[in-house]
Amino acid sequence: MSLRPYQHIERNKTRQIHVGSVPVGGDAPISVQTMTNTLTSDAKATIAQIKRAEKVGVDIVRVSCPDEASTAALKEIVQNVNVPIVADIHFHYKRAIEAAKAGAACLRINPGNIGSAERVRDVIKAAKDYNCSIRIGVNAGSLEKHLLEKYGEPNPDALVESALEHAKILEDNDFREFKISVKASDVFLAVESYRQLSEACDYPLHIGITEAGGKRAGTVKSSIGLGSLLWAGIGDTMRVSLSAEPEEEVAVGWDILKSLGLRHRGVHVVSCPSCARQGFQVIPTVAKLEERLAHIETPLSLSVIGCVVNGPGEATMTDVGVTGGGSGRHMVYMAGKQDHTVPAEDMIDHIVELVEKKAAEIEAEKAAAKAKATTK
Repeated sequence: MSLRPYQHIERNKTRQIHVGSVPVGGDAPISVQTMTNTLTSDAKATIAQIKRAEKVGVDIVRVSCPDEASTAALKEIVQNVNVPIVADIHFHYKRAIEAAKAGAACLRINPGNIGSAERVRDVIKAAKDYNCSIRIGVNAGSLEKHLLEKYGEPNPDALVESALEHAKILEDNDFREFKISVKASDVFLAVESYRQLSEACDYPLHIGITEAGGKRAGTVKSSIGLGSLLWAGIGDTMRVSLSAEPEEEVAVGWDILKSLGLRHRGVHVVSCPSCARQGFQVIPTVAKLEERLAHIETPLSLSVIGCVVNGPGEATMTDVGVTGGGSGRHMVYMAGKQDHTVPAEDMIDHIVELVEKKAAEIEAEKAAAKAKATTK
């Protein structure tokens, strides 16, 4: 339960599956995914890109496997990264079997595109044999012909019907370790499809606004769509789809979750847009602080406010705070209370030092609590 009732989000109850070591659904944290854009056959480049995504907190990474060279490289990729790998498969059922053998933690497929019932069974058998989960990936841009003929266009009913038809294929083959996505580039279509699907089933849902656009426009679009779903309690794992590098997708995903209080990682910066009242240049100060504090994974909050109008109020709700003052000195708050002042020229270094110290204290407290619990 949140500290304040109006901040509480009641998540939908879904069954839990696993993508490698990452639980998805049930009471598991909402996981953040991304997808590589390197040639998967270039294992070195793909591993390097996944490593960059790991640094900003990715939980699961998807790689495309359109050909045999890609699945051949998958084994090396899996062995050299620290997160579960989802193999993205379209049409070629043999690629799915090869990916499962190579160590993929999950297969992203559309069962209706795999081919005959026998081929679907072969893929499911490989998933069972190699302990893979499956994601049923329905997309408004590649809906089945019979559904387009039935509904005339991609709409929520069509996307949900497609998802449930494919889920039935897996369940008829006694396979239940799967999650579903019903993505669209249209925010209204995607959100309503997920809402209808969440009412129709208890499968874990992978949410996303597909092909959302570039970094700025795509971030806005994804925040509206994913924020609406998450606020309604819908979503067990998510990807922000941007025409940007994978680590950018991950960073935005985390910011969305942090904004809703659903997960916490790193320093949450509360800062003002700045105005003529500012006692220091807020915009470059925040940019420098975010850059220098990017390495911190410990969840904590920092307020950076340029003047005393809103600064003290915001500081009462953050671990560390600073407000612009006069005579070249600015007020520093610790745990919501005025603590000391700092000269303008030393402010950034000083705030970084305070935040790093606070993060170390939090981690020490966690370690002590964990040690105490294990000795009981």
